[in-house]
Amino acid sequence: MNDIERLVALNMVEDIGSVRTRALLSEFGSFEKVFKAGADEIGRVKEIGPVIGARVPQAIKEVDLKKEIGLIKKHGVKVVTFLDKDYPENLKTIYDPPVVLYVKGRILPDDKLAIAIVGSRLASFYGLQTAEKLGFELASHGLTVVSGLARGIDSASHKGALKAKGRTLAILGSGLANIYPEENIRLAEKISESGAVISEFPMATIPDRGNFPKRNRIISGISLGVVCVEAAEKSG
Repeated sequence: MNDIERLVALNMVEDIGSVRTRALLSEFGSFEKVFKAGADEIGRVKEIGPVIGARVPQAIKEVDLKKEIGLIKKHGVKVVTFLDKDYPENLKTIYDPPVVLYVKGRILPDDKLAIAIVGSRLASFYGLQTAEKLGFELASHGLTVVSGLARGIDSASHKGALKAKGRTLAILGSGLANIYPEENIRLAEKISESGAVISEFPMATIPDRGNFPKRNRIISGISLGVVCVEAAEKSG
């Protein structure tokens, strides 16, 4: 097992997360040593504690890594970890950067010049026109357009960037084997041909409501700025 596989496995363990994964690396010095550590050793890591630590070794053993790697290969996905040179520079600066990114397509150095466009799934016709035009103009001037592949404003901004033959990144709140919404599967394919579709979630993760706030920190973190085209007062 290599470090990419170890990080994929840790990313699939409930209650670990990116902060605790980094704490484990800091404590043990390598992920190989983490995987050899017992529950007591893991439980002594301050960020983890004995309750979670007691569950970790068994939880790691229960991860179906073979199935996950099979899905990664089937869908033509590359795993980029926080230790890789391909990891987005902008994302390194946020409090809780993901340790694993599943990427269909390519992340390029020029993507550091990125602007996110977000907004309502139930956008007005004017909002959709505005988002598409903004996506087109930004991409035409060499900026990468970032959004979340949702219905409405997100989809319009991606389409605008594609019309300009520019780059766009779609950040998902589900796994790459569960593109959501289904109506945007073809759009996701088009994005991956010239940009990238990205998720921190294991391949088969369903689009659970709790995933989207986590997804949003990547959208904002990978971008220099965020433009909200149209949104309800109490929206995410």
